[in-house]
Amino acid sequence: MSTNLLSTSAAIGFGGVVQEYLWNWENQQLRVVYETLGKGSPLLLLPAFSTVSTRLEMGELARLLAPHFQVVAIDWPGFGQSSRPSLNYRPEIYQQFLEDFVKAIFNTPITVVAAGHAASYVLQLAVKQAAFSRIVLLAPTWRGPLPTMGASQQIAGMVRELVRSPILGQTLYKLNTTQSFLSFMYRRHVFTDVAKITPSFIEKKWHTTQQPGARFASAAFVTGNLDAVHEQSDFLELVQSLTVPLMVVIGESSPPKSREEMNALVALPRVRSVVIPGSLGLHEEYPAVVLEAVQDFLFSPEN
Repeated sequence: MSTNLLSTSAAIGFGGVVQEYLWNWENQQLRVVYETLGKGSPLLLLPAFSTVSTRLEMGELARLLAPHFQVVAIDWPGFGQSSRPSLNYRPEIYQQFLEDFVKAIFNTPITVVAAGHAASYVLQLAVKQAAFSRIVLLAPTWRGPLPTMGASQQIAGMVRELVRSPILGQTLYKLNTTQSFLSFMYRRHVFTDVAKITPSFIEKKWHTTQQPGARFASAAFVTGNLDAVHEQSDFLELVQSLTVPLMVVIGESSPPKSREEMNALVALPRVRSVVIPGSLGLHEEYPAVVLEAVQDFLFSPEN
């Protein structure tokens, strides 16, 4: 495993140093892209899993944090600018990747800020070993879209295999990543200010979805195959097992089912929380509000 600088032409980011981390999974080498900005104590930014997942959704928040931290933001394997091979994407891949990446890049426990579905992976690693000094979860989720909608594991599995199939899968994926559909989804549960969902914004998201191999990890997420836990009780148990400070940021307009899960999380002892404007994409839509909400937690020597 090694890290390399990317050329300027390949380094489409938010103003930091763009590098690649070469990581092996089951005798296959994956190229994972990450970006570093600022100086100071290290802080890891983990974007949410989604069809449009990319470290760039963390870009403005990274720039706001960079005067205080050395910020590192990643593109998860299978997403963003990272390799997107046709793997059977499942929790074991991301559990091992996160453990290996943190060990390779950092030499002390770090602060981590994780959005959406990244929450479970962060919590699992934190319980397993002393990887993090404090944790911020932004609109945390643990269950993929289809299971949240009530689809059985059998139905979700059938959908996943259809999307993975060579011809029909590509067609289904393209139908579910049209610019009009992406705009609909952003309006429904990602952003709350429709003025921010501009044609140019959606076009950039659409380009992310059209990279070679993009459908494989995306289908795994949507169908619940990236759910690191399968019961609310297991998710809450991870939180109860933590020995490091935890803060949770909730969007006041979060979808009802997701909000119920977040409310159960913040009802636990020793969990700090705050509700701010926004929904599941609050880290991208309201980065300055997010920073204001968590800065005391991040900057104070004790929590």
